[in-house]
Amino acid sequence: MQDLPAEVILFLLGSRYCETDRLSDDAWRLFGHTPLGWARVQAICDFVHNHITFGYEHSRATRTAAEAYAERRGVCRDYTHLAVTFCRCLNIPARYCTGYVTDIGLPPPYGAMDFAAWMEVYLGGRWHVFDPRNNIPLIGRILIANGRDAADMPLTHNFGPGVLSSFTV
Repeated sequence: MQDLPAEVILFLLGSRYCETDRLSDDAWRLFGHTPLGWARVQAICDFVHNHITFGYEHSRATRTAAEAYAERRGVCRDYTHLAVTFCRCLNIPARYCTGYVTDIGLPPPYGAMDFAAWMEVYLGGRWHVFDPRNNIPLIGRILIANGRDAADMPLTHNFGPGVLSSFTV
């Protein structure tokens, strides 16, 4: 930890959607025995990928990592919040990323680009991309923003009432 750059320390702390205090015991129980570094982060991604059932119908703007862990369902942001939280609990700096996942490098038929969340983990002196929702290497990500969690960069900022009548990427 003494070798981490000052700007990375923030990504070891709990945040609005990443309650490290609530999930620390579970993180150490589940992953404390795994090899340090890349293998531990991949074990976290594998667990989260298999633990949560994906469905747009499960989306909820207020779901935290602890709730996603308990409810076992959600969307990409929930996968990411849970994996980020587990990493932070295990002293691995992790930040939440949001942007577009493209079809570059994927076989046809091509779906529409997806607005998505993934994470970057600080290992070996630099940030590395991990995607617990898809859990496969994808190229062509278009990063829009990164931060502690979705509270730092929500899909939209609304001031006053707002109704989403449609959404197309």
